[in-house]
Amino acid sequence: MKKQFLIKIALLLGVIVVVFSGCDTLFTSAPEAGESFDQPLEGLTPDQQFAFARGDEAFDRRFSFREGLGPLFNQPACESCHPSDGKSHPLTNLVRFGLNGASFDPLLAFGGPQLQERSIPGVPPEVIPSQANAISVRSGPVVFGLGLIENIPDSVILANADPNDVNGDGISGKPNYVTPPSWLTIIPGPYGGAYLGRFGRKAGVAFLVQQVATAYLQDMGITSEFLPQENPHPQAGILGDDVPDPEVSAATVNDVVAYLRTLAPTRRGAITPQVEQGEQIFLQIGCANCHVPTLRTAPHPTIAALNSVEVPLYSDMLVHDMGNGLADNFVEGDANGREWRTTPLWGLRLLGQQLGGTPFYLHDGRTSDLRSAITLHGGEAQGARDQFLALPASDLEALIEFLLSL
Repeated sequence: MKKQFLIKIALLLGVIVVVFSGCDTLFTSAPEAGESFDQPLEGLTPDQQFAFARGDEAFDRRFSFREGLGPLFNQPACESCHPSDGKSHPLTNLVRFGLNGASFDPLLAFGGPQLQERSIPGVPPEVIPSQANAISVRSGPVVFGLGLIENIPDSVILANADPNDVNGDGISGKPNYVTPPSWLTIIPGPYGGAYLGRFGRKAGVAFLVQQVATAYLQDMGITSEFLPQENPHPQAGILGDDVPDPEVSAATVNDVVAYLRTLAPTRRGAITPQVEQGEQIFLQIGCANCHVPTLRTAPHPTIAALNSVEVPLYSDMLVHDMGNGLADNFVEGDANGREWRTTPLWGLRLLGQQLGGTPFYLHDGRTSDLRSAITLHGGEAQGARDQFLALPASDLEALIEFLLSL
């Protein structure tokens, strides 16, 4: 019996050795730096790390009806629109609507400008009113690197603006000057009271705290100390839910802001000779006229990783006419119904991985093929698009490989 027992012990130890010798494949481990969308910037102080952790938890929090979700909402968590802090699946697209006539009417009297197509039990969801002729479908964008975007000086962005196409290159990128809402108690902006917009698909938001507090209210129906009143529901005449307002504190909103501000951008993939060839083609055919490879941040007093660095954004942060194929007829600030902010290209190589293997490109995720996404570029991008379509197969493939290295 003793011998059999010892044999069993030896066999068990052998199994343990085999299992743990292969633990790298049996157990998950943290991704390497720059290989996911949810990693912090390097060099954060302990206090900044704690704020990052609190904001991460708040960003992932999934609200229930008992916690104040609704009465109108789109998704129950920030993470639902930005899975793993990346771009959303088209199934969770948001819709904005309005009436574009002699002037733009966001149709507030009909529940605009954002459609909340979900609601708590007993409350009918919103529908797009018949008056709306501007319907903008949008995917949630990646949310890493927002602190770097926030810290790019206005002067750096405006240096690339050419609203009247003075240089005659067909590119007339312009800034979107936006007036902050009255609840954001700040001094009037330097541009006739307005500020330079830099967040959102049309650069319609100038401040991260505005982006976060508005998303809590519009996307989840969660009130905060910044926006303590529930969204009205004029289509049904119903206001509020049974949960006391505000439903989250200003501290929670600020933690999410701190989290977004300190999310690190992804790193470049392997730079092969084909990728280098594609980069040269990217420059030659004019893609970089809008997708500017880098912009430099200003000095930052407290976050070392934001301090005077080159940001590999591949965007000029300006809005451009993108033609009829991408037009939505929706107006935000100075951006009209054909104009969009140049989408940053960083993180392209990981979009498919982040969404379970299938990437979704453009502002509404309508295609999973980069060639199709480029082909849909019109307006100011038509010249570069036409040159792209005329490329020999080897050059076209090199350009795609370059994009997929970003």
